[in-house]
Amino acid sequence: MTLAASVSNVSHHYGDRQALCDLSLEVACGEIFALLGPNGGGKTTLFRLLSTLSPVQQGTVNILGHDVARDANLVRSQMGVVFQAPSVDKKLTVAENIRCQGQLYGLSGRVLQTRQDEMLNQLGLTDRAGELVETLSGGLRRRVELAKGMLHCPRLLLMDEPSTGLDPGARSDLWDYLERIRTDHGVTVILTTHLLEEAQRADRIAILHQGNLVALDTPDALRASVGGDWITIRTTDPESLSAQIAAQFEATVRVIDDEVRIEASDAQSLVVPLMEAFRDEIDALTLGKPSLEDVFIDRTGHHFWRPDADEVIA
Repeated sequence: MTLAASVSNVSHHYGDRQALCDLSLEVACGEIFALLGPNGGGKTTLFRLLSTLSPVQQGTVNILGHDVARDANLVRSQMGVVFQAPSVDKKLTVAENIRCQGQLYGLSGRVLQTRQDEMLNQLGLTDRAGELVETLSGGLRRRVELAKGMLHCPRLLLMDEPSTGLDPGARSDLWDYLERIRTDHGVTVILTTHLLEEAQRADRIAILHQGNLVALDTPDALRASVGGDWITIRTTDPESLSAQIAAQFEATVRVIDDEVRIEASDAQSLVVPLMEAFRDEIDALTLGKPSLEDVFIDRTGHHFWRPDADEVIA
């Protein structure tokens, strides 16, 4: 397997807080690879290391066969980056933003004009070339960001939370473009996201939690690894109800973030008996099939996101 990126035994600290813990993973050329995790999981820190924005403190990071610690400039020349925060100049036109980006990469004259025209056409921006970016919608601004990132024909595209601020239609257009550049041009895409439904469109997903890699596989394989269907019960005394259910039914019963969670090969058949046995204790009951959140719960013992979760981004 030819690698576009490899991370080996990487750890990273912010003072006393450890953001990445001995992390190792590999990304194959031509993959769309998602780094999935809640805020504080470590995905943004890893993005900064991959994009050469932060120095590697411990371990090694290789991009397209080059060590980012030794060959940062060479890595940057072969990589496109789209940040979560907008990097377009709102007071310039679409074309002016793209031309400025090209000049930063040493493009000029006919070569720059050709690449600019190609990117405007690929991203449906040709008729917007002369418009000020500040007049564009969020989805169109994201296309301008993509045009800048892909202008110099990178072999690898890094994207940090690419769907930030996009409506469902713009998000779908974005993914259509990512799949097209992977298929037509062999571009590898690595993106960070905290959106479960977005990660499901990637070829493989690395799930991060508190700086640790807790799961890595295709979306289907990850869901299959969880097992059967599940039942979630909201109740005022989850510990007591969990013990009663475990004593009466043959199923895996756990308390996850103040909810009772039951996993069984035929969970559906337990719904009626549970309601009959514990009607007074059950406030709400949900039956569902394995999802990426279930994978996260299985690996960490917590829901993917909670209202009281730590919102420090790392």
